[in-house]
Amino acid sequence: MRAHNFPTSVRGTIYGVVLNDRGSIEAMGSALQEAPYKAPPKAPVMYIKPGNTLSASGSAVALPKGAGQVEIGAAVGLVIGAPASRLNTQNALAAVQGCVVVADLSLPHTSYYRPAIREKCFDGSCVFADTVAPLASVPNLAGLQVETFINGKQAGQWSLTELVRGAPELLQDVTEFMTLAPGDVLLLGVKWQAPAAAPGDQVAVAVPGVGRLEFSIESTTGSAA
Repeated sequence: MRAHNFPTSVRGTIYGVVLNDRGSIEAMGSALQEAPYKAPPKAPVMYIKPGNTLSASGSAVALPKGAGQVEIGAAVGLVIGAPASRLNTQNALAAVQGCVVVADLSLPHTSYYRPAIREKCFDGSCVFADTVAPLASVPNLAGLQVETFINGKQAGQWSLTELVRGAPELLQDVTEFMTLAPGDVLLLGVKWQAPAAAPGDQVAVAVPGVGRLEFSIESTTGSAA
């Protein structure tokens, strides 16, 4: 699925996290105390976007058969530049090469208990901007603004200040139990109830100071619905 303008420094595994924004925790509320969860998460709730999901800015993303809309999880990805294991918040960002804008697409779903493979891992569902911003060029990582546009109009905006775990804390907690390799990407999270797009829509995600990506949504036949 990779195109010629896909970032060359992204060559590993793409990891995402859910329930890393305060809106998600607040919205689920008491449900997190009930079965099957029985308690709020104590560690990052992670998932993987496999190779078939990767696509570049400018792509046309076809939704799975029967899907009428898709949630646009506008995100910032940390591109790992050095082996990262058992980091702490003081040294975590030293393992980061840079930041990249990502659209993490998902079919609507409500449960986080079982892996949402069909909903999150369909072809082309992880769209990357064509450039990686060196971390040194991002003056305020913790305060980055993430914007979503559908058909030229702003459909959503959120700030990394809304994260439960910011970049250093997330890196610390993830690398406590697994090693991130150069070329891996760790998505910092997506906003609760992300904007939804449908076949025929043109979508853009922008993070001032980091980059911008664009793509279109199509039906499985390739025609707009």
